[in-house]
Formats: sequence, C-alpha cells, structure tokens
Amino acid sequence: MTSREDRVKEKLSCVHAMSEAHPPLIAVAGRQSVARESGPHRHAAGQLLGLFSGLMTVRTERGAWVLPTMRAVWIPPSHIHAARSHGPFAGWAAYIAPAECSALPDQPRVIDVSGLLREAVLTATEWGLDPFKASQRNVFAVILDEIAGSCADAFRLPMPSDARLLRIASALIDEPADSRTLEAWAKLAHAAPRTLSRRFVEETGLTFTAWRQGARLMRALERLAAGEPVTSIALELGYDNPSAFIALFKRTFGTTPGRYLAPDVPQFWRP
Repeated sequence: MTSREDRVKEKLSCVHAMSEAHPPLIAVAGRQSVARESGPHRHAAGQLLGLFSGLMTVRTERGAWVLPTMRAVWIPPSHIHAARSHGPFAGWAAYIAPAECSALPDQPRVIDVSGLLREAVLTATEWGLDPFKASQRNVFAVILDEIAGSCADAFRLPMPSDARLLRIASALIDEPADSRTLEAWAKLAHAAPRTLSRRFVEETGLTFTAWRQGARLMRALERLAAGEPVTSIALELGYDNPSAFIALFKRTFGTTPGRYLAPDVPQFWRP
C-alpha cells in the first residue's frame, strides 16, 4: 500500500508541470520534525500555503509575513517567494493550475482560513491525480470562492525599494531591537532625517516607527514559536514591560501571544 508520504511526493512531482493531463488542483498535507527553509523560487501554479501547527515566515517582492495556524498565504502563479519555518511544523498546500487563477488575487496576500476553506483543502488532499469527478469540481469551486472573496491580512512588513531604505530595513529585520534613532539611521544612510521619514511612508505606507514596530512583532512571533517566555521576548525587543508588549500584540493580531500559535492539528495526526 502506498504511504501518505509517497502520495505527497508523487503529487509534488507534478506541480511544476501542471497541464491539462492533471487535475486543476493538487493538494497535499504533511509535517516536518525539523525546521525547513526554501530559497527564492516560483511555481507556474498558484499556491495557497497554510499550517496546522508551528510558524513560518514567507517573503515575496511585496514584503514579508509571519504565518500562524489561522492564516494562509496566497502566492499567484510565477511570483517569486521564499519560506522558512521556525522549528517543526505541520501544514498543507494547494496548487492551482494557472488557467484557474484568473479570478483570484494577482498579488501575494495572507488571508484568514475559514473552517470551510480548511475542510475543503483537507478533503482535496485525499484525492489522487485523476480527472475530477463532479463532486470534486464542486469542492474545488468552494476553494476558489474562498480565496477570491478573502480580505488581505493587515499585518505585512512591506520592503522599500530605495537602496538606502532597504539597507536600514534589512538591518532592522536582522536586529529589530536596535534602538538607534531616525537621525542616527539617516546619518548611516547619508540622507536627511526628513527625507528618510518621507521616503519610508512613500515606499511602505508606514512611518519609520511603525515599520520598526512591525519588524519587532515579526521577531516576537518567531521567538514565541521557539518557546521563549513572553517576558523575555518583550524585554529583549525593547518594550518597557511585558504588559506593553502584550497590549500591542493584542491590538495588532486580535489575540494574546499565548493563543496566537495554538495548534490545530487534524485528527489523523494526533497521538
């Protein structure tokens, strides 16, 4: 009997060359016991990527997202992206043929995963590579409708294109606790503070302060996934106290740090 892992490998081998000979949707689910990283790459197919447990950072040319269990990232066909998990994870992916993506968002976005979308994708992971039956086409239509009708997640860290700003942004992603002032960063970038402030808003839609706050929250999510205590994370990232960090976290994500990464593993993976 073919194992679940073998079936996943067989499906993934078809993703890069999806054609009329394949179904318009290929869905897989699996888990990794160690962290995994994939460098910049692209698929001819559109990709919806979600998690049951763990945390993942996804970067595209538009910016970066941290992906928890209640959200999924949509990558349109041929968009370059990279992904990195923070420790072990369990997740799923749905690959959609380019011809079926015309009514779907044409830019990467993170969306909320409804119970309907999650169950539809899980159902599709059990399908083989044969042409769709009528019932499968109906489930596929649900997945397309859920993606098309989704709202983009508000929390994204957009990357600037200006070389000076990109140098600063990259440094803050590497070390978000860096507390240098805007004036100090401007001196490093050989730019006037007012120019730097204006260009940050023009290129990212965020003030420099808000952008740095976003970088800190992204790092906080990564450290939460590693099991670090909230108090340690808050103090190391420059917050005055854990309460200030928790309040900001809840305003941004709508839930507390402890609940944000709550796993939602399917029954067939539970002990």
